[in-house]
Amino acid sequence: MKEEALKIIEDVLAQGRKSLVEFEAKEILKAYGLPVPNEKLAKTLEEALRYAEEIGYPVVLKLMSPQILHKSDARVVLLNIKNPEELKEKWEEIHENARKYRPDAEILGVLVAPMLKVGREIIIGVTEDPQFGHALMFGLGGIFVEILKDVTFRIIPIEEKDAWKMLREIKGYPILAGARGEPPADMKAIVDLMLKVSKLIDDLRDYIKEMDLNPVFVYPEGEGAVIVDARIILK
Repeated sequence: MKEEALKIIEDVLAQGRKSLVEFEAKEILKAYGLPVPNEKLAKTLEEALRYAEEIGYPVVLKLMSPQILHKSDARVVLLNIKNPEELKEKWEEIHENARKYRPDAEILGVLVAPMLKVGREIIIGVTEDPQFGHALMFGLGGIFVEILKDVTFRIIPIEEKDAWKMLREIKGYPILAGARGEPPADMKAIVDLMLKVSKLIDDLRDYIKEMDLNPVFVYPEGEGAVIVDARIILK
């Protein structure tokens, strides 16, 4: 668990980088049992075609580059690719968009991912306070975090009772609980996510400065959650 994560971190630091690309961040999450999609990093078009067949269409392509951390700005996330012919076209398009946005960008590969069913969006983040150390942030994702700033914090490490309290503290809790006839979200999956992130940061606090899991899709009760995008900044 910790050993796998440290190897990834050491490799990134050896390259003189502080920001992990999404694929690297998710490998660390995976080492701690956090739910990430069945994604594969393709270095060639042939690999991408093979991985897409294994994963099953429709798929998403995400270009991985240490110099392009805001992927949507660079238009290097292409969604809902339905067949091999479309994938071949999008493979060219995603590399062309990267070159236009940042001609000197180092391209580590293209992440081939399943096109996920949309769930209720949450955000889980970690920041480091100079006085109190690492704090866990939880809130609803999307416009709720951008506009309403509907989030809550706890100092890491947290216990299960803390995670349940955080869940119920946000103003948007009724949305997760199942407002207006909607089925309730999988609360246990959210609590499990928070506890695993707390454990990860507690283990790696000497290395990790910030973490952002956003969005995380949460499905109805019993159906779990999945981390769609992840960002980790090292010290």
